[in-house]
Amino acid sequence: MPALARPALLVYTRTADYRHDSIPAGVAALRALGDLTVDATEDPAALEAPLDRYAAVVFLSTSGEVLTPAGRERLAEYVERGGGFAGVHAAACTEYDWPYYGDLLGARFDRHPAFQPGRVVTEDHDHPATRHLPAVWDFTDEWYDFRTDPRAAGVRVLLRADESSYEGAGTGPGHPLAWCRGQGAGRVFYTALGHVAEAYGDPAFRAHLRGGIGWAAGAGERVSPGGGPP
Repeated sequence: MPALARPALLVYTRTADYRHDSIPAGVAALRALGDLTVDATEDPAALEAPLDRYAAVVFLSTSGEVLTPAGRERLAEYVERGGGFAGVHAAACTEYDWPYYGDLLGARFDRHPAFQPGRVVTEDHDHPATRHLPAVWDFTDEWYDFRTDPRAAGVRVLLRADESSYEGAGTGPGHPLAWCRGQGAGRVFYTALGHVAEAYGDPAFRAHLRGGIGWAAGAGERVSPGGGPP
């Protein structure tokens, strides 16, 4: 009997605004996880084709308006019918002109202070993206602030920032950094971490990506559209 093909991810890295130098390292890290075949592209036409063969679509530090009208329609249809979606870092700086995308992700990027060390607090250990993490995790990043609190959208917050651990914080108590939610029949995971290439060589961050993207792709537990247990 022939071996079964590994599930595939579509990793989309198109940028129409700021471009992160870490994108190649991010793609390489996802390929190195080994659990899923990775098709990486910056071609908007890839999102216009049927997406059903993918276990999840990952927006890796995309920026600006990166989808055509047909691509928007395909992506929304895919997620609503049960497809997985994951956003990494600048995925929150994407598709500001498409209201559905903001609802899908749960929040949009607003600003960030200087790149600097800080502390991540694991708010929810009962998820594949966070089970391996300590209660407090030292990390260096941009510490994104968001235009709205994703908690108001009913997301399940997994990680938050300790704003006392760095300069220039602007969100306030409970500052979310990573979360998950349901959308239609699909699953959505987002992490604000991952600004620099060095992050993708960090074993703890790689495990965070593996758990979150794997969950979005259908591995492990599910959540309801409100973010809680089904």
